[in-house]
Order: sequence, then C-alpha cells, then structure tokens
Amino acid sequence: MNEQPPGRRLGRGLAALIGDVNSPTPEPANQLAPDRTVPIELVSPNPRNPRRGFDEADLIDLAQSIQKHGVVQPVVVRPSPDQSGRYEIVAGERRWRAAQRAGLAELPVIVRDVDNRTALELAIIENVQRADLNPVEEARGYQQLIDEHGYSQADLGQVIGKSRSHVANTLRLLKLPDVVHDMLVSGTLSAGHARTLVTADNPAEVARRIAEDGLSVRQAEALAQTPAAERPSISRSAPAAKDADVLLLEKKLSDAIGMRVTIALKGNVGELKLVCRSLEPLDELCRRLGQG
Repeated sequence: MNEQPPGRRLGRGLAALIGDVNSPTPEPANQLAPDRTVPIELVSPNPRNPRRGFDEADLIDLAQSIQKHGVVQPVVVRPSPDQSGRYEIVAGERRWRAAQRAGLAELPVIVRDVDNRTALELAIIENVQRADLNPVEEARGYQQLIDEHGYSQADLGQVIGKSRSHVANTLRLLKLPDVVHDMLVSGTLSAGHARTLVTADNPAEVARRIAEDGLSVRQAEALAQTPAAERPSISRSAPAAKDADVLLLEKKLSDAIGMRVTIALKGNVGELKLVCRSLEPLDELCRRLGQG
C-alpha cells in the first residue's frame, strides 16, 4: 500500500482534524465547529494516549472556565472500535475530564472515522505540539511511533515541528532509571538536567544531588562527568533579592493579563516568564495582542 511520507500526511491530517495547534488563537476559518453534541457518558478516553498525568489544579481551573463559557474547542472523537454507539477520544481528553467536573451532560465533538494507527499518531502529535506531555511521556510517545510504525527520528522531527536533535535527546531520557523518570514527571528535575545524566556512572544519585543542591544545568553537567569519588561539593549561591521596581512591574503585569508573571534580569539581558494553568488566559492575551 502506497502511503504519503509521515510528515506530509500527518501535518495536513492534524490541521484537518483539530485545527492549527501551533496557534493558541486560531483564526475563525481554522476554528472548527462541532459536528454534534453527544452525551458525555458515551465518550471514553483513548487507552493508548501517551499522556497519563493531568494536573488537578489545571483541571479545576478549566472546569470553572467551562462552567462559565462552555467547551470552546470541541473534542475530536472517533466511533468506538469496540462498542457500538460510543465514541473514543482522539484529541481533547483534558477538556473531556474538565467537562465532567463541570457537570456537563453533553459534549461538543468532531467525529472522524480514523483507524487505530492514525488515532495513536494524532494523540501523540497533538499532545506534543500543545506541550501537554511531561518529558517521559513525550519520549515514550516518540518511541511508540518508532516501534509500531517505523518512524525515523528525522520523520518525527518533521511531523511534530521539532529538530532531529530534540527528538534524539528526548529519546535518550528513556535510558535513565525509573527514579529519575519519577523526578522528571513530578517536575523535581528538568529535561535539560536529566539529559546530563545519561552518561553518568550513577544517574539516580547525581539526580538527587542536583535537586537537593539546586544546581544549574552547567553545574549538573560538570557533576555528572566527574567520577563519584572525585565529585566536589557544589553549593548554590543565594539568589539576589529582586529590585522593588521589578516586583511592582511583575504585579502590574500579572494583574493586567491574569497570569503569574516573573521577570529575571542578568545585566542587560532579561527573561519574562508567564505561568498559566489553562489555555484560556493565554488565548485572551493573544487576542488582545492581535487587536493591538
């Protein structure tokens, strides 16, 4: 059977099924209207969805938004392959979970008749492009596509819009022990820190040291490359107190856009970080920026 290259087929298929996931606020032409509404109890999650963790506070925030505004983006489903009259989620399990919490009796859905392979591919790609996966889930999703559908690392990079090196570095995380995976899932350890551990002689011990001492990625890399018997004691210097003007600016920005804002300054270079528990405040910010 002749098939299009994975990148071309899925890149177009994903947009057709769930819109442009790279754009937080799709233009009206890309905003897909639901095919129908169905009783929420007839919708079930995809058992092979690579995403396993759903933040409780995130779900509560989204449920409150759904109670006020409804489900803005329909859930993409397919007819259940096992039970007649039921539907299986292709993309949007988080919205389905939050809608249940919000007490919705019916769910707006887009119904697409896709096979098991396409359902798995779309579940992985949608979650990766929306940054909904923790590093371990992302790595396992990539490995699933490689093992089951013969993707190369270059194919995956093209499909999900990441570099081949990003795919390769993410897959390397699977070589780490379970205790390090647990730290990645909980957020105790970042993916950047974890990548330094792949060649360490005792990655679990080094990971604990990184977390306890609050080491930077550069410090973690140096520690991981040093034999255990020769590892120096690395202490973390206390962060400098923030200027009162910076704190005031953080508060003003947070109040204005409805998201927590932090500003880090190092000389003439600065970093602005926005923290949001759902896509709704980010959508609203992008809408306001677009109006400007």
